[in-house]
Amino acid sequence: MPITAQSIIRRATDILQDQTSVRWPVGELARYFNDAQRVIIKQRPDAMNTTATMTLALGPRQDLDDGALPLPPAKLIEITRNMAASSTRGAITKVERGILDSQTPGWYVIPPSVNVIHYMCDPRDPKTFYVYPPATALAQLEVMYCAFPADIPEPVDGSTWIDVTGNMSVPPIYADDVLDLILARAYSKDSEFAGNAQLAAAYLQKASMSLAGEIAATVAVGPKP
Repeated sequence: MPITAQSIIRRATDILQDQTSVRWPVGELARYFNDAQRVIIKQRPDAMNTTATMTLALGPRQDLDDGALPLPPAKLIEITRNMAASSTRGAITKVERGILDSQTPGWYVIPPSVNVIHYMCDPRDPKTFYVYPPATALAQLEVMYCAFPADIPEPVDGSTWIDVTGNMSVPPIYADDVLDLILARAYSKDSEFAGNAQLAAAYLQKASMSLAGEIAATVAVGPKP
């Protein structure tokens, strides 16, 4: 069951002791909410891990933005297999592009195929990847990618937490982290007041430690080879 943005922002106004949204307008808190979700996927791309079938463009170079994916992509995580009906549905492996370039320099212009064997990617260009052999326009792959979380609408001026709509895009397990990041931003606004700068830093540290601790726990109990 999704967690509503309203419930998160209501908790924030309770902690800030500003339930009528005078010092921190609710539209501002909604912006902090949207910022918090994006901060989370920067630290934990798996928080918005999405698997979908992507139709490829003709040639070796592919871009997630051109793949008609169900959610806007932020970065590629993995490619698993061929999905086109006319393909072998075979597995795909990741290789280093430099190795392929040195062994077969002309591979970029070999005849295209609906069956992809290898893919290559560079974290410096996170939404682009290359396929070997070059793809036909009928090729389809199963891709795993980090999606952008959807923003919630900003309530109009004079609204309160009751007027907040929309749900969290990141999983419910990150609800406390979203709240802590909202509070860090809110207290940063009043950092000239005694203690607020320390509160902002404390909430930011709490969220960072929580995100790091959750992945450590996940790895610890995950399947072992």
